Amino acid sequence: MAMFHNGNRELQQQFGSTALADRLVERLRRSEFNDEDRAFIHSVEFFFLATAAPGGQPDCSFKGGAPGFVRIVRPDLLVWPDYDGNGMFKSLGNISLNPFVGLLFIRMGEAPKRLRVNGRAEVVLNDPLMREFVGAQGLVRVTPIDIFPNCPRYIPDLAAGKPSPYVPRDGEPPTEPGWKSNPAWKEVVPPRKV
Repeated sequence: MAMFHNGNRELQQQFGSTALADRLVERLRRSEFNDEDRAFIHSVEFFFLATAAPGGQPDCSFKGGAPGFVRIVRPDLLVWPDYDGNGMFKSLGNISLNPFVGLLFIRMGEAPKRLRVNGRAEVVLNDPLMREFVGAQGLVRVTPIDIFPNCPRYIPDLAAGKPSPYVPRDGEPPTEPGWKSNPAWKEVVPPRKV
């Protein structure tokens, strides 16, 4: 499955970012979890889950639990428990008919971080792994297709009550993130369109 479709490519061409997008995929995209991914995902207390109904209607949900409630059990398998909720089963119902999901993991604070995981999910109501999760009424298993970090520059430091220093401010020049001048990316970063 290709990382980009025609809609992505048309906008990349319009904004001059095709070479940057390709370099990011070449250097950062993977289909199996590494040790850094595992440590980060096991440390989080929440993530956001995107699913879609068979007709394409999107749904986004917050999923939370104690650190470790989302687990990498193999380099090609992530799981999390389904806890008791409002009974609508929007996410799980979507997964049962359209298995493609997007997960967004975020750490806010002084050292912000984002990791995106797109893959195929299945809901299992009698998985032996459920015994490891107190209160689980089912388990969601995700086989990753695309795993990639995202630039965390717009994540606020909520604990300190500070916005990201990269958020555009009227009358101030934009603050450029350090990665844009890194030799690995510098030659493919398009000029900023103001």
